[in-house]
Amino acid sequence: MYYHLERKFTAEEVFGLPNIKSAKKRVLVAETRSARNKAEKSAMKTAIKKFEAAAVEGNRTEAEGAYKVAVKAVDKAAANGLMHKNNAAHKKSAMTLKLNKIG
Repeated sequence: MYYHLERKFTAEEVFGLPNIKSAKKRVLVAETRSARNKAEKSAMKTAIKKFEAAAVEGNRTEAEGAYKVAVKAVDKAAANGLMHKNNAAHKKSAMTLKLNKIG
């Protein structure tokens, strides 16, 4: 997934933005990174919700598959700095406990 934003500034668009070239670039880079972070965080939340739904149903095989996807998404988010590593560990621990409760 690449979130490259190709934008050229015109005289009208620059109003309200920085005039320095490097500062303009920082604005663009920040937009790109925030879009990437938002997409990855949303994907992580979706994976966790799918696991939660499977766990509530009590379907062990479906929950195990969703668990693997959710744990991978949480680990990826922690590695990319979207969440603190302790928060990721907490989420994974809670999911593991829920998975183990399923009969």
